[in-house]
Amino acid sequence: MELDVVAWVQVTEGRLLAVRSRGRDLLYLPGGKREPGESDWSALSREVREELDLELDEASFRELGVVRAAAHDQPGFARVRMACFTASYSGAMAAAGEVDEYRYVAPGERHLLAPASRAALDLAGERGLLA
Repeated sequence: MELDVVAWVQVTEGRLLAVRSRGRDLLYLPGGKREPGESDWSALSREVREELDLELDEASFRELGVVRAAAHDQPGFARVRMACFTASYSGAMAAAGEVDEYRYVAPGERHLLAPASRAALDLAGERGLLA
């Protein structure tokens, strides 16, 4: 079974923003599952607000692409389909909700990321965001 999620790809100075949820060993991208009837925009803006206390800017919201990878620490799911989006934001970033920490990960630190987040790092590189 495939887990369908949305993720925010935020790159600063060649590093990808990632978060560690409580009890997780690897880093994930900010985002998560849609609630029933939620659009990609609604789900992602809600998840980023809950996880990082930030407001995404809808006018700058763009799809970057979709990645698929093995699921990590997701009982009942073998694979993840992650729709990746970019958007500018406002607010002061802070770990909130189930997120214990956030950090920016360099391409050479890909081992810190869950498989789908590694695929998103590669996607960001292909789209020229890490340069």
